[in-house]
Amino acid sequence: MAITKQYLKSKPVCKVTFTVPAEEAKKVAVVGTFNEWNTKKAVQLKKLKNGNFKGTVDLEKDNSYEFRYLVDGAYTNDDQADAYAWNDYASAENGVLNV
Repeated sequence: MAITKQYLKSKPVCKVTFTVPAEEAKKVAVVGTFNEWNTKKAVQLKKLKNGNFKGTVDLEKDNSYEFRYLVDGAYTNDDQADAYAWNDYASAENGVLNV
């Protein structure tokens, strides 16, 4: 998995691109504090020919966001997250993204 960050000079925004290798998956999305963990508002990643899923989210910079991937309905973390935070509601750790 990979996360790339591109900071815009014109706006206080960071374009965050998520890449998830999931050849066998049918659907991959990103949910987190940036969309209130709402799976209906999840950022759907697009499947590429190489089997990876990829998508970009514009996030306000100078903030931290918790997030997880939703791969065919199962939550999973990114091994390249900036940090991890325990979540009592989910009884699991969430990835943390610092932008």
